[in-house]
Amino acid sequence: MGVTHVTARVANLAGEGQPFEAQFLVDTGAIDCLAPREKLLEAGIRSERRKVYELANGEPVEYEIGFARVSFMGEETVAQVIFGPPGVEPILGVVALENVGIVVDPVSQQLKRLHASPLK
Repeated sequence: MGVTHVTARVANLAGEGQPFEAQFLVDTGAIDCLAPREKLLEAGIRSERRKVYELANGEPVEYEIGFARVSFMGEETVAQVIFGPPGVEPILGVVALENVGIVVDPVSQQLKRLHASPLK
């Protein structure tokens, strides 16, 4: 599968302050979004708790998580975000994509909008 990026903005739930905006890697294998911890804190996003994740190599790692407004392609949703290490590439997870009815076309690797969100 190819690599797809999209410009996304992550803000606190109140939508106040300066959001973090960057090119996010679209990762349909990741459930949650991820961004550098310092960028999320600067955007006013609070850590709510800790959660264990499994890395691609099978290694478990514990990260802080919180909730944020995630905007991309003219859409906005609320999603769980992982407070990642400094310099980590931001990731847009599949939950944020599905929340707004956007999927990755498996042939073209392009993001496409569904004409309607499935309710089945």
